[in-house]
Amino acid sequence: MVAKFEVEERNDLKQKPDQDNLSFGIHFTDYMFAMDYSEEFGWHNKKIVPYEDIPMSPASQVLHYGQAVFEGLKAYKTAAGAQLFRPDENFKRMNKSCERLEMPQLDVEEAVQALKQLISIEQDWIPTGEGQSLYIRPIMYANEPYLGVRPATSYKFLIILTPVGAYYGKGHLTPIKIFVEDEYVRAVRGGVGFAKAAGNYAASLIAQSRAEKLGYNQVLWLDGVEQSYIEEVGSMNIFFVFGNKLVTPQLNGSILPGITRKSILQLAAHLGYEVEERRIQIDEVVSAAKGGSLTEVFGAGTAVVISPVGEIKYKDEVVTIGSGNTGEVTQKLYDAYTSIQNGTSEDPFRWCLSV
Repeated sequence: MVAKFEVEERNDLKQKPDQDNLSFGIHFTDYMFAMDYSEEFGWHNKKIVPYEDIPMSPASQVLHYGQAVFEGLKAYKTAAGAQLFRPDENFKRMNKSCERLEMPQLDVEEAVQALKQLISIEQDWIPTGEGQSLYIRPIMYANEPYLGVRPATSYKFLIILTPVGAYYGKGHLTPIKIFVEDEYVRAVRGGVGFAKAAGNYAASLIAQSRAEKLGYNQVLWLDGVEQSYIEEVGSMNIFFVFGNKLVTPQLNGSILPGITRKSILQLAAHLGYEVEERRIQIDEVVSAAKGGSLTEVFGAGTAVVISPVGEIKYKDEVVTIGSGNTGEVTQKLYDAYTSIQNGTSEDPFRWCLSV
C-alpha cells in the first residue's frame, strides 16, 4: 500500500511477548498513530510515532469532565497476510459517540487508511496461534488545559495496538455464570449508553466487583427505568436462543450497537436461523429457562467474540441454561464467525479488509 502518513522511526524495537502466554491488554507494539485537533487547524499533525507516554496538563479537560471515547477491533494474520474486520463500522460508531459527547468527527476513510498503514508496519506483532489476534484500540480525549464545563477546543486521537491470546483454547467455549443486577443500572435512554464513552465503564465496576465476590463472572444489566427489561451482559450484547430463533434486545438508546451484535444477526440469518430484536423481560428469561424453551444464552463482543452463559442468578433464584454447557447454536455461530475473521472460510458479506 502507498504510505500516506509520516512515520517517526524509533531507535530500538521492543522484544515481542511469548505467543503461548499472551494476556489481554498488557503488551503494546512499537508504534501508534496520533493526531491532534484544534479549532483553528482541525485535525493535523497526523503521523505514526513510537508508542510512548504522552505528556498531559493536570488541567486537561478529560480528567475533570470526562470527554473520552474509544473503540475496539482486531487484526488477524491469514494465509494471505493481515486483515481487518469491519474497521469502517468502528470509526462510524466512534463518530456517533463523539457526536453525543460534543467531540470532533473523524474522516472515516482517513482513519481506516491510517489504521491500515499502522497495521502494515506492525504486521509481525500479529500473533498466529488459534484464536489470537492484534487488538486495536482507537481513543479520543479532550486535552485542553481549562477548568470549565464546556466542550474542549483541543483533542488527541490515538490508535494503539496490543497482541492478545484466545479467550478459549482450541475453540472450546467455557460457559460463564451471570448475576442479574437489580440495584445499579448501566444506562438510561437519553444518556450515553449507546456510546463507547469511558465513563460508562467506570460506572459499571462496582456492580461487577459485587458479582465477582458472589462467585459470578459477569453482570446482567436491566433497564434503568423499570429494571425489568434486559439490556447487556457485562460490556457485551446478549443473545437468547429459543429453538431455531435467535433473540436479542432491541436497540433503544441505552444499549451499545455492537459491531459483533450486528454481524451475528446477519450471519445467523444467513445460516438459516430466525432472528428477532425486541424487548425481553428478565421474568420471561427465567420462566423460559425453567420450562426448557430457552435453550441457550450467550454474550457477544469484540474481545471475546462469543461467551456462552450456563447459569443465571436473579434475586433468590438460580437457573441453569439448557444443560449448562455450550449449546449447538452458540458453537456453530462462533465457528462460522471466527473462521471469517481469520480467513479460513469464505467471507460472503465482504466484512474483511486486507492490509
